[in-house]
Amino acid sequence: MGGRAVLCRLRIRLASLRLRLMLVSAGLAMLFMLLLMPVLQSMFLVTLEQTVEKRLASDAATLISAARIHNDQLRMPEKMPAEEFDNLDSHLLGFIFDHEGRLLWRSRSSHDEHVYYQPRYDGRGHLFIRFRNADGQEYFVYDIEVDLLRGDATALSIVTMQPTREYQELFDDFAWKLRFWLGIALLVLLGLLWFGLTWGFRSLRGLSDELDGIEAGTRQRLSDDHPRELLRLTNSLNRLLDSERRQRERYRDSLEDLAHSLKTPLSVLQGVGETLTLQPETREQAQLMQSQIERMSQQVGYQLQRASLRRSGLVRHREQVLPLLDGLCRSLDKVYRDKRVVATLEVPEHSQVSMERGALMELLGNLLENAYRLCLRQVRVRLQPLAGGCLLTIEDDGPGVPVDQRARVLKRGERLDEQNPGQGIGLAVVEDIVDSYDGELSLGDSELGGACFRLRLYD
Repeated sequence: MGGRAVLCRLRIRLASLRLRLMLVSAGLAMLFMLLLMPVLQSMFLVTLEQTVEKRLASDAATLISAARIHNDQLRMPEKMPAEEFDNLDSHLLGFIFDHEGRLLWRSRSSHDEHVYYQPRYDGRGHLFIRFRNADGQEYFVYDIEVDLLRGDATALSIVTMQPTREYQELFDDFAWKLRFWLGIALLVLLGLLWFGLTWGFRSLRGLSDELDGIEAGTRQRLSDDHPRELLRLTNSLNRLLDSERRQRERYRDSLEDLAHSLKTPLSVLQGVGETLTLQPETREQAQLMQSQIERMSQQVGYQLQRASLRRSGLVRHREQVLPLLDGLCRSLDKVYRDKRVVATLEVPEHSQVSMERGALMELLGNLLENAYRLCLRQVRVRLQPLAGGCLLTIEDDGPGVPVDQRARVLKRGERLDEQNPGQGIGLAVVEDIVDSYDGELSLGDSELGGACFRLRLYD
């Protein structure tokens, strides 16, 4: 269950457009950084190798300028112009080979190094490579072919070397710093993206606030103070709001006209029926007529209530429950004062439900009137807040409802209590109201001994 709850919360969060855009932007930014890192490392490595090559070429030129050929013999000065060649602690190595690959001279700095390099005479003039020695030591090698006396016999290969480990440490340090600063740049970029998306979604937040105002009934229409891309949407919603408002007004006027037009004929017929009841020869027919008139009145009242108490499509009302319950209980206490009903209200003080005031009053009134009428002495109302709504229960200590009769009680015009007057449509109206608000109504046994109506309402 815990895993399902986590997945549910994650699914709700991913429904946010801003969060989706942020996740996509963050993913693209991270992908860009990951692709940029090897490119920058490669560029740094290429630049580093070019720098090393230029330095080794310069050192090779120093060796060439110092070399002398005397009687076909190579002569090198005791003290080299570049001091690094004479320093035993130096990592700059110099070698001179003849055209057959024999070592003719090596710098003092290379005496402690065991390098087994063979020059390559391939006619390219010079060569810059990485060379790995037998012991695993890697070197940068610059190899240039020179002919000091313009003869094959005096052709020489001037080689300068330097271990790669110093430059590898430099490259590793650069790579670490690069990852660090790219990470910092990614965080800054994500912050800027979040700020930009927040600023860009201000218009949608304003539209959401206006829609909240419409649902709460504090405003009638959406304003025109929105970006051009949203104006078509807001105009369409305004037309829909105006159309719904006009339709509801026409609906209410038509219902009032229908009620007025039916009230007079039914009253006349009922008066005629009462007159006919006084005559013995027509009493049976008059009673039949009055029962049919009463049934017509019930059906008209039921349809009028059902049509007028349905939920609005866009406007969402919220009403406090406790004040309505207090008023209804006081009224019912007067109606059933002989019973001395004890009504217990276990309802949080500021609890609200998403329902229009008229519909909520009709719903609670029918359920409470039913409980007062059938109870022996006690009625209890509870409201329990739940995630996304609430659970409302109304119980009594009366005779209850048999299991096989509970479905019939909620049907239109069905009543188990035939001894008390009434239309028998109250619970059917309650069920219609609950259905129109996508709620759930069930009937069970109460802890008090009677019936318990459970009403699940959603926000």
